[in-house]
Amino acid sequence: MTRYFSEDHEWIEVEGDLGTVGITDYAQGQLGDITFVDLPAEGATVGKGDSVSVVDSVKAASDVYTPVSGTIAAVNEALADQPELVNTEAETGGWLFRVTLSDAAELGALMDEAAYKSYVDSL
Repeated sequence: MTRYFSEDHEWIEVEGDLGTVGITDYAQGQLGDITFVDLPAEGATVGKGDSVSVVDSVKAASDVYTPVSGTIAAVNEALADQPELVNTEAETGGWLFRVTLSDAAELGALMDEAAYKSYVDSL
């Protein structure tokens, strides 16, 4: 699996034509404790950069953008009862949704882990 990162602090881990999306540890740290997650509808068609989810925290509500175009294939149902999973497992069990990619070439505009680390260090 290959992991990519956006400037909006989302990550996407891709296997075949399926990408799992969440927010980065950096984003979670900036937001503080997540208290609620509004997930997208399964089956929805989304475009790269669309706001598809919202995470509410003790500090603010923040939109989550899809880093690629495609169709929402699944959502992390565990977050309905345990949104705090994003606090402790932002880049693993706290994933938000899965998207079936419609254009894998869009991944080329995203950062790899080293580039994302440099980006965050520059903030």
